[in-house]
Amino acid sequence: MSFRSSSLAVAIALAFLAPAVSFADASTDLDQVVVTASRTDQTLNQVLAASTVIDRAEIERLQPRSLADLLRGTPGVSIANNGGPGKATSVFLRGTEADHVLVLVDGVKIGSATSGTAALQDIPVDQIERIEIVRGPYSSLYGSDALGGVIQIFTRHPEGGFVPHFSVGVGSYDTLRGSAGFAGRGAQGWYAVEASHDQTDGINACRGKPSPGGGGCFTYEPDKDGYRDNALSLKGGWRFDEQWDADASATRTEGRNHYDGTSSNVAESATQVVGGRLRYKPSQDVLLTANLGRSEDLSTDYENGVYADTFNTHRDVASVQADLGRVGGAAGLTTLGFDWQRDRVVGNTDYLVDARRNHALFAQWQQEFGASSVQAGLRRDENSQFGGKTTGSLQYGYALTKTLRVTGSYGTAFKAPTFNDLYYPDYGNPDLGPETSRNWELGVRGTPGWGNWSINAFQNKIDHLIVFDSGLSGPLFPFGGANNIDRSRIRGVELAADTTLGDWRLAGNATWLQPDDDSDDASHGNLLPRRARRTAHVDVDRSFGAFSAGASVFASGYRYDDTANAHRLGGYALTNLRMAYAFDAAWKVELSANNILDRHYETARYFNQPGRNWMLTLRYQPRS
Repeated sequence: MSFRSSSLAVAIALAFLAPAVSFADASTDLDQVVVTASRTDQTLNQVLAASTVIDRAEIERLQPRSLADLLRGTPGVSIANNGGPGKATSVFLRGTEADHVLVLVDGVKIGSATSGTAALQDIPVDQIERIEIVRGPYSSLYGSDALGGVIQIFTRHPEGGFVPHFSVGVGSYDTLRGSAGFAGRGAQGWYAVEASHDQTDGINACRGKPSPGGGGCFTYEPDKDGYRDNALSLKGGWRFDEQWDADASATRTEGRNHYDGTSSNVAESATQVVGGRLRYKPSQDVLLTANLGRSEDLSTDYENGVYADTFNTHRDVASVQADLGRVGGAAGLTTLGFDWQRDRVVGNTDYLVDARRNHALFAQWQQEFGASSVQAGLRRDENSQFGGKTTGSLQYGYALTKTLRVTGSYGTAFKAPTFNDLYYPDYGNPDLGPETSRNWELGVRGTPGWGNWSINAFQNKIDHLIVFDSGLSGPLFPFGGANNIDRSRIRGVELAADTTLGDWRLAGNATWLQPDDDSDDASHGNLLPRRARRTAHVDVDRSFGAFSAGASVFASGYRYDDTANAHRLGGYALTNLRMAYAFDAAWKVELSANNILDRHYETARYFNQPGRNWMLTLRYQPRS
């Protein structure tokens, strides 16, 4: 199946959703609460930003192999993976860089302070309750990193009394997966405990060749590159009275990953996130919240069993926030807050500086004027490395009818340079400033009785991009180094729709991007690497009583693997099938078959991807 035929199928499906007759209510619950788009409680119908919510029911219906597989089918997302399950995975949101996406777990910012990206490949989907994806610039609320958007992951929590659950699965490449947990809720408190295990023999990650004249991993290791991941999460909360409540969470994943490389080929990694929140509501129109958290990104590399190096980063965060006004559901809400962050690097690499701090003040105003809705934000960050940065955003929505709304927005954002950009030996440049962006967006969304649909068009101009500059000279740069010299201009259109027709559920989306290099060098006008110009996704599901079946088709256009656009990666289409049978109220068996047409494709040059594969899962999950 070519990309052209696949995208045509998506376009036809989306075009014919609207005029269909006898549709039931939309599958998306517009009354569900979303917090990422404003740092306050909103219903999905109130959110002005382009947003996607994936809940636990959706995760179980789609049966994704990994978090990357789950994100791949959402609007504006492009994935690059270095060799299959557990390997380094980059998420490009709306064509921005992989480190232009802010990732939160239960409200705590995660990611490596050296590389700038989060280890999404190590987060098990069995422990995820819901995901909120907000597309667009959000530095006015969250500070650095949110040039392309924000992805917030919430771990599982209880919905009623004591409920245990577990699952066990086997699949291709000698894959074995298991998870177990229990959760409960009482009159004043709640708790949740989750554990999971995932292991696979994997595939040969890289088809690279040794230097000189090689590529990819610059080595030839035709072996299976396995992966193992263990995860544990603990959550709990307590309501002291009508005014005070608190909750806390802790999550840790530990992985061992084999790959192909010249200086190392095994990595032992861990990601740990700990957070707590205290809320005080003295009146209906005042809510005060204090948050405290720490995230750690830990990695130790080995080459054929011999220790190579260690990269550990620690991030401490704290915030205080006051919501004044619409806490009880009135028409306006003012939010004032203070954020504090400290990053540290611990390892055997000699960084000139191994710690930095950032603090910020932010304010936000939300108001409804009849058919109009406004959300405006302003933030000032002060960083111990590069000084101050001010960002802002303005979003406006107007309800043409009860089921049709137009939106428009403008926002600025920035990305602080990483410790590698600043201080890595023979590369880092301590004089770097932050990357900055300006984003414009227009949208239309409809919520008719048959379902939901939306169209969003945007342009994002990014300046001072940090890239390798061979022209730098001096004692710090024997071979060149990092510099703020590139620009990019990204334009795009996203289209999405979903509905139900009897027992059928239909959903689809398509994204058209023009991610251009706008710098003044030879790459001017080229496409940014590893980002496809066109992607599309269609889901079709049907229930037959206790039995359900579904299919997904994801199609991606070509992309380039380099800034010179000399190495083209062909477009591809993936077709996945799934079925499930609930032979009891609490027991269900699931079977998924992925890439059933056994397509060969690469999202990063020289790095292989799984062929046809399957997964069989037995799940026990009683309802409270």
